[in-house]
Amino acid sequence: MSSVKSHRLNVRVEPADDALFRQAAETAGQSLSSFVIESARERSERVLADRTRFVLNDEQWDAFCAALDRPAEVIPAVRDLFARPRPA
Repeated sequence: MSSVKSHRLNVRVEPADDALFRQAAETAGQSLSSFVIESARERSERVLADRTRFVLNDEQWDAFCAALDRPAEVIPAVRDLFARPRPA
């Protein structure tokens, strides 16, 4: 991650949110900008993690690996569909 801050992000917030963010930043001993950026980064990572990572227990992991190792099932209708010429 680059330490050079070259982009600006402007947001509008309601007065109650502004007061909440400022109070939380002060309590955390951070500037408002640092607090908001850190909070937004953490939330962004959580949202994206739900779509890129998953956690399985041992039993689930074994079932997952077994499914990956199984030979592909040939479905004639799908095979026939892919054998057709593409529409022009």
